[in-house]
Amino acid sequence: MAKASTGRATPAKAKVAPPIVARKKTKAVEAEPNKKAAARKAAAPKMTPAPRKATAAKAPVPKKAASPRKAAPPQKAGPGKKAAAPAKKAGAKGKAPAGKKAAIPKVAVPKQAARKTAVRTVAVKKAAARRPATRIAVPTPVARRPRTAPPRKAPTAAPPVKPKINPPQSFTVSHLNQNDFKADGLRTYARYRDLGIAAATGGLCQAHVIRFTPPCTDEVRKRHVHTADLQLVYVLQGWMKNEFEGHGEQMMSAGSCWLQPSGIRHTVLDYSADCEVLEIIVPADFKTDESI
Repeated sequence: MAKASTGRATPAKAKVAPPIVARKKTKAVEAEPNKKAAARKAAAPKMTPAPRKATAAKAPVPKKAASPRKAAPPQKAGPGKKAAAPAKKAGAKGKAPAGKKAAIPKVAVPKQAARKTAVRTVAVKKAAARRPATRIAVPTPVARRPRTAPPRKAPTAAPPVKPKINPPQSFTVSHLNQNDFKADGLRTYARYRDLGIAAATGGLCQAHVIRFTPPCTDEVRKRHVHTADLQLVYVLQGWMKNEFEGHGEQMMSAGSCWLQPSGIRHTVLDYSADCEVLEIIVPADFKTDESI
């Protein structure tokens, strides 16, 4: 019973404590709606991702502002994708304030525009470099006029060779006379008898008889050459030994006769004490060279 009486006494004490209990209850009641409001606010961004996606979709608005000259090349898709990535990241950051969300697209817009303009300027320069070079007009060749060959001149006939006119000849005769042998000829070691043929032919031919004076010395043996149209020698008496170029030594005796071509080199090697020859030469005035 005593326990029951103590239990009833507790409400009397509660009358003094109500203000304290009431204060605690009011704080709890006020805290409950605040907690619920905070919970709702925390749940609101999680339940509403759609509006945030819509805000991210508004980020490509600068694409409409781009010039509509050419469609964006396939390479330009890269920057678009990169721009979408920051938009998704911005959507994922739902806890950020609204002011910061509006600042993100404004900063991204000028970067995309700058990239597009840079790409366009490069494309324009490349297109300008690919322009075909102007062709230089080549003048067409003008047909040449055929050259008219000048008329050929008739070959002029060579002037006719005038026949050599020999001077008139006269009759002459010469008889043997020992006084006619004189030392007035070509060689000092011989005596000459002129037969008068040179004077009768006007210098066309010369004929004389030659007597060789012994002995045969080195002066006689000098090698020499005659330039004449004709030179013929006939041995009248005695003998004579000569050497001719290309023909060697030749022994000539009485009755021997030979022809010496013009310019042949020859040497008188020896002769007998009674050697006598007849020599005929054309022309009468011929040349002798002993300097060879």
